[in-house]
Amino acid sequence: MGRGSAPSLFSLSGSSLRHLAFVNMSRKSGSRSSSKRAKKSGSNVFDMFTQKQVAEFKDGFQIMDRDKDGIINKTDLRAIFDEIGRIATEQELDDMLAEAEGPLNFTMFLNMFAQRQTGEADDDDVVATAFRAYSDDTGYIDADRFRHALMVWGDKFTANEVDDAFDQMDCDDAGNIDCEALVSMLCAGSHADDEAAE
Repeated sequence: MGRGSAPSLFSLSGSSLRHLAFVNMSRKSGSRSSSKRAKKSGSNVFDMFTQKQVAEFKDGFQIMDRDKDGIINKTDLRAIFDEIGRIATEQELDDMLAEAEGPLNFTMFLNMFAQRQTGEADDDDVVATAFRAYSDDTGYIDADRFRHALMVWGDKFTANEVDDAFDQMDCDDAGNIDCEALVSMLCAGSHADDEAAE
């Protein structure tokens, strides 16, 4: 999703679930807890994740389901976008909801993430989309708002962790981070690996 292109449900999820479950899971995916990971061959989407991962997704879903009716709808999405300070058009919200094959209940939500986790989404795209969700129309991220988000929601970062991350980012005098430069820095290693493999 470049500047000016429509966000997807995963751009919202990437940013909101940065605070919720998706990034939390990707951070922890290297360390398997004692809960069993089921084989990915079953037709039950719940078999694709550990019990802890399902619980984390459920927490994220419940945060996004503002009216608590068990389905994420346009009003719920609007509320999430408003909370993160991002303006979304009616068409963008409709497009995000259209990514689901039916009503966006928890099972559909989990199915969509299962599809992404099985390689149907490029990890760099997920990272880029998550950061771009914080950028304004000029392609900059407000550093103070971003710092606040990292320290308040989901997997909360400590002030030292945020300071360490910000030390690697270029902030201008107005306190803005160039989103594309940040995405480039974060995804550069994997692009270099891709080019070396060709």
